Amino acid sequence: MPRVNRTAVLTLLIVSSSVFLLFQLYYYRNCCYSNHPSLSPQQTVKKFLGLARHFRLPLFLADTAALTLLSHDALRRSDRLVHEPHCSFLCTGRPITSFALHANLWKYEPGFLLAAEQKGFELLELRGEDPRLASLDNLSGEEIPLHFLFRHHGHVIQVVFLYERSGNYLWHGELRFKSNTDRSFAPFKLLDYGRHAGSYDRPELVLTVLDGLDVRIPRNITRFLSEQQRARFLECRYRDARNFLQLYPEDSSPEALDFRRKVKSLLHSAARTLAHLNVPFWLSSGTCLGWFRQCSVISYSRDVDIGIFVEDFRSDIIAAFRDAGLSLKHKFGKVEDSLELSFLSDDVKLDVFFFYKDGDVVWNGGTQAKSGRKFKYIFPRFSLCWAELLELKVRVPCETLDYVTANYGAMWSVPVRSWDWKSSPSNVQENGVWPRAEWAELIQVY
Repeated sequence: MPRVNRTAVLTLLIVSSSVFLLFQLYYYRNCCYSNHPSLSPQQTVKKFLGLARHFRLPLFLADTAALTLLSHDALRRSDRLVHEPHCSFLCTGRPITSFALHANLWKYEPGFLLAAEQKGFELLELRGEDPRLASLDNLSGEEIPLHFLFRHHGHVIQVVFLYERSGNYLWHGELRFKSNTDRSFAPFKLLDYGRHAGSYDRPELVLTVLDGLDVRIPRNITRFLSEQQRARFLECRYRDARNFLQLYPEDSSPEALDFRRKVKSLLHSAARTLAHLNVPFWLSSGTCLGWFRQCSVISYSRDVDIGIFVEDFRSDIIAAFRDAGLSLKHKFGKVEDSLELSFLSDDVKLDVFFFYKDGDVVWNGGTQAKSGRKFKYIFPRFSLCWAELLELKVRVPCETLDYVTANYGAMWSVPVRSWDWKSSPSNVQENGVWPRAEWAELIQVY
């Protein structure tokens, strides 16, 4: 019997094993890699964007971490974006990538969700009532999609639906979980969007290449990120407003209707003027109370009240309002103390109160022209949110109840037609008297 060459057999076994191992590696790489848990965020995003492109989803990158990297690095790396398709921007180290979808430009397509499922994505769809259909007459809007969460091997893609509102801005809803929602589906505390509703100006988008992928991004990234940090939106309290108006019906006289028309025009004009100056303002005093209590203006108030932090004062603000067609009615105080401006347009007064920060409170001043007496109105510290009034996106104190209660007391929900600005507010204090020698400069009435 011939002897077996052990060396030849061993060599054959080694070669066979190597070929089989190479085949396994080839099969794993080409057939199974796309379903492996180690799939990179870049590859997950690539797969998702391919689906989105096929179904023509009007998406843009809204991920704050990725956009921050891009805004810091774009100029230095602009010549290398196309040539280096490695993961520099989309691999942020976070388990989430956020996109926004312009909902008015996309017809809801169930086929997209089915295709995503077939590609291995798990979906959590979060819906809510459409606030655009809510009003004092109709409190129940139909449900609309607010957020899509797609999960693929541990990486989550959030799609935020942005809807156009009547104030010519974009809005997204809050994440509201139903009782059967899987709370372990995503790290919800890490989501960029959904802790509260938000509003945005419509961003101009550009198509660029990030990590080898075609992606739309906001042209002005810095502005978009700044908006995102201050985007919180408060919806009008329609249910409470309707209950209020059942007790105290709204004045529908021609004079009241005309006043509301004039207020709308004045408020829009003031907003345009201050936006051009980059001066933020919020609804204050009776105008804030009207929005909070009845989703409208108080027809017997006869004026519009707004607040501005004194550090945002600009010396050209009076000239800007004059150029917008508003005449200066009075100027009280000075930038350092109790500054107040009042303008007139179409027989409606716009009162501009400047607020001063003082420890854990803020205050604005008031001046009696005939006596030089000074008054101070004290409020608890507050942050600013967006809201809508008279088809205009405006700011209001986020802590609106505290703000209104400070000014009008616990009975703020009861209309008071007889109001003395020197004694009626709950937060008013005497604050001395202007020196008579300074009246010409500090008390100017036109």
